[in-house]
Amino acid sequence: MARLILTVDDSPSIRLMMQLTLSAEGYEVKQTSDGIEALEFARRQSADLVLTDINMPRMDGLSLIRELRAIPAYKCVPMLVITTESGQERKLLGKEAGATGWLVKPFNPQQLLAAIARVL
Repeated sequence: MARLILTVDDSPSIRLMMQLTLSAEGYEVKQTSDGIEALEFARRQSADLVLTDINMPRMDGLSLIRELRAIPAYKCVPMLVITTESGQERKLLGKEAGATGWLVKPFNPQQLLAAIARVL
């Protein structure tokens, strides 16, 4: 059975790029456009990996990570932040929230796949 990756990004073009890249590698992909939508999905079903942006409407990515880490099924799930922010302070906040890694936009599909391979 294919591994399920939950993607969380308010940008339709980023979601499309992740969908195409991940599907081509055999992953099952569930797309959500903000943290609230992702959290609703996570309460119904577990994923093998979460890819989340930080800056989104309704619930930002760091709040989402904190909420997901409180769900037993997501306690050990790898969570990668995908964002335009590259400052050390933000990365530290991400790590404190429970992020597994950090990928800075723009990135190419190979970078995304390499980051996923490192944590899965």
